[in-house]
Amino acid sequence: MPQLVYRRYGGSLQVDIPDFNTLTEAVRIPATQWMALACPLEGIACDPHFLALMDGDGNNRIRVEELRGAVDWTAARLADRKGADAGSDVLELAALSPTASKLQGAAELVLRTLQATDTTRLSLEQLRTSDKALRDAGKNGDGIIAPTSLPDRLRPLAQAIITAFPAVTNRAGLVGVDVALVQRFRAERTALLEHLAGRDAVFTWGATSLEQAKRVHEVAPLLDGYFMQCRLVAAQPEAAASLRLRAERVEGALGDLGAMGKAAGDLPIAPPDPSGVLVWAKLYRGPGYERLEAFHQEVATPLLGDGVKLTDTAWRELSAKAEAILGWQAKRDTSALAAVSDTLATVSDEELDALEAASREDLSLKGTLDVIAELERLVLYQRWLLLFSNNFISMPSLYLPRMRALMEKGTLILGGRKYTLSVLVTDRASHSALTGQGTTCILYVKVMPKDGADGYEVAVPVTSGRSTDLVVGKRGVFYDVDGKEHDAIVTQVIRQPVSLWEAMTMPFMRIGSFITSKVEGLAASGDKDFNASLEAGYKQTVTAPPPTATPAAAPAAAPAAAPAGVGIAGVLAAGGIAFAAVGSALAFILTQVKSLTLVDVITAATILAIVVMAPAGLLGWMKLRRRNLALLLEGSGWALNDRLILTPGVARLITRRPKLPKGSRVDRMDLVRGALRHAEDDDEAESMSPWARLGLTLLILFVLGWQVRTQVTEWLCTYHWLSDDSCRMLLPKLVPTALPGALDTGATGAATPAAPAPVPAK
Repeated sequence: MPQLVYRRYGGSLQVDIPDFNTLTEAVRIPATQWMALACPLEGIACDPHFLALMDGDGNNRIRVEELRGAVDWTAARLADRKGADAGSDVLELAALSPTASKLQGAAELVLRTLQATDTTRLSLEQLRTSDKALRDAGKNGDGIIAPTSLPDRLRPLAQAIITAFPAVTNRAGLVGVDVALVQRFRAERTALLEHLAGRDAVFTWGATSLEQAKRVHEVAPLLDGYFMQCRLVAAQPEAAASLRLRAERVEGALGDLGAMGKAAGDLPIAPPDPSGVLVWAKLYRGPGYERLEAFHQEVATPLLGDGVKLTDTAWRELSAKAEAILGWQAKRDTSALAAVSDTLATVSDEELDALEAASREDLSLKGTLDVIAELERLVLYQRWLLLFSNNFISMPSLYLPRMRALMEKGTLILGGRKYTLSVLVTDRASHSALTGQGTTCILYVKVMPKDGADGYEVAVPVTSGRSTDLVVGKRGVFYDVDGKEHDAIVTQVIRQPVSLWEAMTMPFMRIGSFITSKVEGLAASGDKDFNASLEAGYKQTVTAPPPTATPAAAPAAAPAAAPAGVGIAGVLAAGGIAFAAVGSALAFILTQVKSLTLVDVITAATILAIVVMAPAGLLGWMKLRRRNLALLLEGSGWALNDRLILTPGVARLITRRPKLPKGSRVDRMDLVRGALRHAEDDDEAESMSPWARLGLTLLILFVLGWQVRTQVTEWLCTYHWLSDDSCRMLLPKLVPTALPGALDTGATGAATPAAPAPVPAK
């Protein structure tokens, strides 16, 4: 018994299953040590028929016990398991165990059918080719023989049977005949032939019997009613008066053709005769007159030989013969073999026996062909079972870049990076609801095949680099596991930090986004309000009534004050106030910053960055350590036991940015600059106008002068470049009352020397 070895993959402890013998022991470990407990059939890159065979209960999921049963079934039939170790789809017949003796017989039948030169091995392709060959040869094992598989002399009979009865279809999808169908045909044929043999005894009127019977049946209601009226009159003579129309009914029907026709239809076809005789000459010209007269001339007279009258007894005999003819015909028409009744006599019992024999011969192959189906199961299990177990009991392929896991759909190239892991998503809403509870950044990408086939959606984890550039609508290219290229577009992003630096800088990005959104909102709101004010002012100006002349007696009357904020003056006033407020705020900020040294500014910025980035970095580090790929698979229907921890090494394997090709060189020269110089030489420059340049220069000089206005004013006052009054007005706190050069006469009136001028402020 091989020793089980557990290996660690990305922080997850998994049993190593290198060969099939180890697999037979690995399936015995407790289910709690398996990586997966169940998985869906969708999204797994292997043979669909293999997955269908693994799904024993047909619920579109593969569970632990189903995998254990498949391993045990395969181990019992393979004595040599080298083919299973290699994942080969070629079965060596010598590798079969004694338990698989029936499988070996089926394999030999397949090889004989294909006329293979090598009879020691059988491939999956040969099996599936042989299945088609056996079907084409009419060997299905279900006893249903298609006409094309029968000799030429039996094909018309088989086709007639197929036409007569509900179709039965064989495994090849062809309509054919089986023993039960042939036996039913035999019974129906015997009964119909017996029925046809009694035709002459019923058709007593010759070749026109059926047509005459139909004519009798057509007038039967009229004649049956007449002879019943005759019996009534015979029993009660005064009833004859009651069979006539009342006078008021006749008067009411006058002028109404419909009412008159209905009234005429209620009358007898002729005067009722108590003796039960209808005299054709006494027929009333009622609604049925024409039919009865035609029946008299074409049916009754030729059949009865009496063209004057029709007795009750003769009519009953005529009607009974007609009903017998119609009943015989109805029974023939309802037979399943009515369409081929004319050729039934030519069908021999030997032909029917030959059909039954062919069906029984095919049915005798059922056991062998069923074994061939089991043979395909064995080859598929040999090819896929070990690989599937390494994606179910263990999942090493999910962590190794050179191996492709079965649940992977392909590789995404997007934004200069290569994302090597992707899984199928059938319901994005439920999948994103689950992955949103985790800490992994997930992209949902719509894959659109170029051949026009139906697209599908995949979930792609982003594990390194940056996620800020990954937005909905971004396009890329997707390569499936077969290497086919498809268009891809991002449909949803589950935003989470991808790296520690991104986690630390994410608060600043959010602050920037918040400020930008607020500024844009305020700008849009202000622009809207300004446009509304302009519109209102314009309307008031246009719609204002013209000024009326005031009386001369009151010239001193003051004009009424205009409403505040009305017209363009109000708009300008509001704009001036707003500009002043903004200027004051900027002046305050500049004053505060001016009082700080460069070291203070750097220190404050550093402390602010540490205060914001340290907690964000700690939280980001914790999120990065808790990233779990299990949610990615569980959202697609997998049931997992353990977490698939995303370590930094695994993260770099899943999301990669390949290096430049080996031996390549990077030219640092920017070729756009040269092109820009050529464009400037060829194109006319669109520079600022001289007035705009002058205005910008004056604005810069004003801003710079405003920053040093105090120092310049002190210097000008110190050296008497400004008058005393100007200095007192501009610098009331720094310039003394006795300015330089001023004389203090005092009480004596004598002039005293002025105090020394203040030292210029540094």
